[in-house]
Amino acid sequence: MSLSFEKMGLKQGLLDAILKLEFDQPTPIQMEAIPILLEGKSVLGQAQTGTGKTAAFALPMLQQIDPELGKIQALVLAPTRELAVQVATATNQMAGETPIRVLPVYGGQSYTIQTKQLKRGVEVVVGTPGRMLDLIHQGVLDLSSVRYVVLDEADVMLEMGFIEDVDTILAEVPEDRQMALFSATMPKAIRKLAEKHMRNITEIKISPKQVTVAETEQRYYLLREENKKAALIRLLELEDVSSALIFSRTKIRTQELSDALSLMGYRVDALHGDLNQSRREYVLNRFRNGTNNILIATDVAARGLDIDNVSHVINFDVPADAEDYVHRIGRTGRAGRKGVAITFVAPSERGRFLRFESYIHQPIKSANIPSREEIIAHREEQFIAKLTAQLGKGKIASERNIIARLEETSFDLVEIAAAAIRLARINETSVSVEEFAAPTMPKKSLSGTPQKESWKSGSKINRNSSGEGKKRDVPSSKKHRSGDLEPGMVRLRMNLGNAHGLRPGDVVGAIASEVGIPGRAIGEINIQSDHTFIDVAEQHAANVLKASTGKYSLRGKPVMLTRDA
Repeated sequence: MSLSFEKMGLKQGLLDAILKLEFDQPTPIQMEAIPILLEGKSVLGQAQTGTGKTAAFALPMLQQIDPELGKIQALVLAPTRELAVQVATATNQMAGETPIRVLPVYGGQSYTIQTKQLKRGVEVVVGTPGRMLDLIHQGVLDLSSVRYVVLDEADVMLEMGFIEDVDTILAEVPEDRQMALFSATMPKAIRKLAEKHMRNITEIKISPKQVTVAETEQRYYLLREENKKAALIRLLELEDVSSALIFSRTKIRTQELSDALSLMGYRVDALHGDLNQSRREYVLNRFRNGTNNILIATDVAARGLDIDNVSHVINFDVPADAEDYVHRIGRTGRAGRKGVAITFVAPSERGRFLRFESYIHQPIKSANIPSREEIIAHREEQFIAKLTAQLGKGKIASERNIIARLEETSFDLVEIAAAAIRLARINETSVSVEEFAAPTMPKKSLSGTPQKESWKSGSKINRNSSGEGKKRDVPSSKKHRSGDLEPGMVRLRMNLGNAHGLRPGDVVGAIASEVGIPGRAIGEINIQSDHTFIDVAEQHAANVLKASTGKYSLRGKPVMLTRDA
């Protein structure tokens, strides 16, 4: 028997806001979490993106706030600025006509704006750990009256290296707080965090039999790396794409792909870590309102985005793991609409990618890239359809006059029609004659398994349970020897160290967000007095080096990375 919002004991002001927002029935996570949180207990919740987590923690939070107190009473931590803005906006809407004020705080926005709003007074602060910590250090974010704390997408915060910042922030909050922690996955480090900071916990797990929606058609294309762009162009032409979200591994690759498609006439934008906040919002608004119908993004930049009506999600690069795959493709096939999820898979990645099937409890079918003949046939069908529609309109009197004049020449009507069609199609781009070379599968060992598959997410990466770099107890003179490297890793040297106040979480968070790679691609981190050694998955090393030439900073110092000799 389902429990309605009215029977949960929510105040009338919140129920009015829910009605205005056209919430129908509570989702499973809302039905389980809201009554527990209203009782004052803490909740450890595991649920995928899109299950209604925001309302599950925001409605009980809003119910317990006293607007007359004039102090910050609730804190929501989110891993990215997009998610922080999204949660703050949704919470404001659920607050309805109540006088409760909600403030988002995140990097990229002026400190002055956020400081002024904090001084005016707010009841709820939603933000990223880094900016919250900065505001605490500046003495403008007072958490002494906070009684309700939410950690949203805790596993992403772990991956991005923010857990140490979360620990520091929670130390500023009174111990008698109530907490809600939500995470799509529940690794040991998240449970350890919950045990350390939460009391009176009730655990909730929403695990549907099928973690991807049935409305989403999933397929993959096995092809070589050098064929990816050509394959993408063919698919964009043949597929019925109203809007496409394309995921690429790095911000450099994202921008290059966006530039290439733009030159070909596609309405496209790129979303990555090099964009400032105003530019990011401009890009997202253009995609949402249909000015551009293709958005190419890195995983980190796209975390927390809530975009409706995406017809296609295309993984230009294979996601790091099954959870990331679900997170990506969950942006299409929403609200009962059909969606398409496409992934480009290199031969060495096929085994890892197909293991995603067991996680999502669905098969992912293999498909072939459209041939040149199929593209040409598709163009002809489209042209005939447009021409037939025009013939049906009947308003072609002036065109008939032109035909009459042409009939007086030596050309017959078939030749005239053929020339007119050629002229009408003169702006069509040529289709490459070259067909894709068959991908070479990895050689197999005597056991029948690939001898050397590409780096696997999370495998053989020396990390401790908190997600931060593990320091080995070896002499510093030996810590950077290549012999200590794990297989598939490259050792880099950073120009910052203990003397600059550097922490492992800083390293993981900065490189992951700025370069656009998963935090798990960063292995052992050894911080010395004036420099740091960082192990990075070999496949990401070149992009990390290319991006880390003083373009971004840590602790106020420009980051410079070089390959360790």
